[in-house]
Amino acid sequence: MSGTAGSGGELLGRVFLTRVVEPGDETGGRWMREYGVDAVVRRLRDGGEPLPGVSGKRWAGMVARAARAEPHRDLALARDAGVRFVLPGSAEWPGQLDDLGDARPLGLWVRGGAGLRMWALRSVALVGARACTEYGAHMAASLAAGLAERGWVVVSGGAYGIDGAAHRGALGSGGATVAVLACGVDRPYPRGHAGLIGRIAEQGLVVGELPPGEHPTPSRFVLRNRVIAALTRGTVVVEAAHRSGSLVTARAARRLGRHVMGIPGPATSGLSAGVHELLRQDAVLVTDAAEVVELVGDMGELAPERRGPVLPRDLLDPAGRQVLAALPAHVTVPPEDIARAAQTTPDDAVARLYELRALGYVERHGDGWKLTRQAMMPVHDRPDAR
Repeated sequence: MSGTAGSGGELLGRVFLTRVVEPGDETGGRWMREYGVDAVVRRLRDGGEPLPGVSGKRWAGMVARAARAEPHRDLALARDAGVRFVLPGSAEWPGQLDDLGDARPLGLWVRGGAGLRMWALRSVALVGARACTEYGAHMAASLAAGLAERGWVVVSGGAYGIDGAAHRGALGSGGATVAVLACGVDRPYPRGHAGLIGRIAEQGLVVGELPPGEHPTPSRFVLRNRVIAALTRGTVVVEAAHRSGSLVTARAARRLGRHVMGIPGPATSGLSAGVHELLRQDAVLVTDAAEVVELVGDMGELAPERRGPVLPRDLLDPAGRQVLAALPAHVTVPPEDIARAAQTTPDDAVARLYELRALGYVERHGDGWKLTRQAMMPVHDRPDAR
């Protein structure tokens, strides 16, 4: 199968172990590091003395799984479904997954035509609440579309809510997206997203640690999040309550030295409370794709400077701004009062007032002066700015 590396024995051994060792099992990862894949497979098939670090009961369960494992059958099922198995160290393996140490995946089942390693080099995770608000869905979709338009790959978990909105935003802009599943990649979950995950497989990639036909469990969802965090340069949490699973992804990203970002929401929204807690710690507040890219991208990929509307006084010299600022809104005042407030002489104040009148910023009423409506508008709203 394409995307594999090493001997056929290692390929079959790792496929075998995906049926026996749960994702993220650091004890199993340590066995493979210390004894090698072939030795671990033999011990599990023999069912003899337990390997170190597990109880007799747990070892018995693993041996029972090993007795039912059929790696040749799994590879055949995967081939029929257009799925390949990517081994650590192969040309397609994303090296950043090695940062997980003994919790590194045994390998990844990959569905889709693109190269996972190259896509992962320039990717960002977008995660958040399943039961998201319209605001959260809008922000996830627009953020994903903006990232895709800038050539970034959007990675998420294929779930309802923020995940789905992020995938759709990337797909809708013709961009690249990766769904990391907590089940077999030939068995889309949730079922309501079967169509979406099918589109992702056609236009992007669907990946997972579990062999064909495997179903998700709560623990598998949690452990899947470490792969999302490790695979990407940074994680953006769009909406998350205090106990949201997406915060697990953010914490994993922080441990791995990846960037952690959050989209702020209303202070009254429980679905933004977890994000706000991240922001109070050390996450970076972002509001659009440009700000995300400025953080995770290469040097020089800067977000545009944010500025408020230009006001009339911004276009004047300092003395003119001082006199203009001395006029209160909606009240007519004499030149002496204006001069006193502007800390200048009455003659200078009158001279400046006539200049301001020529620009349309003030008007004279008898012996007093008053701001015009135009002077109180932002420049982009004034008739002379169009």
